[in-house]
Amino acid sequence: MTIQLEGKKIQDQDQFMVPQTNAFGHNFRDYNNAQSERQKGVEKFYKTQHINQTYDFVKKMREDYTKLDKAKMSIWECCELLNDVVDDSDPDLDEPQIQHLLQSAEAIRKDYPNEDWLHLTALIHDLGKILVLPKFGGLPQWAVVGDTFPLGCSFDESNIHHKYFKENQDFNNPIYNTKKGIYYDFIGLENVMMSWGHDDYMYMVAKENGTTLPSAGLFIIRYHSFYPLHKNGAYKHLMNDEDEENLKWLHVFNKYDLYSKSKVHVNVEEVKPYYMSLIEKYFPAKLRW
Repeated sequence: MTIQLEGKKIQDQDQFMVPQTNAFGHNFRDYNNAQSERQKGVEKFYKTQHINQTYDFVKKMREDYTKLDKAKMSIWECCELLNDVVDDSDPDLDEPQIQHLLQSAEAIRKDYPNEDWLHLTALIHDLGKILVLPKFGGLPQWAVVGDTFPLGCSFDESNIHHKYFKENQDFNNPIYNTKKGIYYDFIGLENVMMSWGHDDYMYMVAKENGTTLPSAGLFIIRYHSFYPLHKNGAYKHLMNDEDEENLKWLHVFNKYDLYSKSKVHVNVEEVKPYYMSLIEKYFPAKLRW
């Protein structure tokens, strides 16, 4: 049964202190520091992503991965696989992904102790990054990580490194290159084709395996990389009322997702029993991936 969030108040928390700089001493999500080799790699990543993420490509990826025929394993087994994954699109962190997941989850747990679904959502939100591993398709990083954006309509200028979209085959397609494109106002984000990556994949895995996370949890998983929306307010004409409500929780989550990245590691074995209990509460023992 889906948990209802009606009437639940989201209050600003002042316990969580937002740091001024990331683990490298730079501003968070700073894509313009030309002195950093990592920054140069991030820009190269976005050029490749923006050129190759087309409507037809995403349609093909969805058709393939909807089969969920790559593996059968538990949520925690998937968490452990992330020890082999580093996100090349992230200018703020070069640590194994399992640490980022636990850092986010533990920070939220401290400030929102009663929202256990939010703790678990933080733990699993990036599990879809296993797509880079050979067993799950060995997809290139541009098809797994990075900011996400809608396909089937024009690329809003708030998208990072927007200039590279000009080389995308959809850029000059008259069907896709208007503000609404193939959509209409307030159609709902669930009806919008998003660029393919770990967000959409993990959302697909969770939903198709019958998770009982509330809709806000699934919304966070699917759209946490949709920075043009939740940072810049772009594409809001595509949102419906449910999206608007869920966006409030995404804004809460985003602070912890972005600013909890640290070189200080969480003791995995110490917190594992708590998260195992949440996994058992909201997911089946084994999932199709």
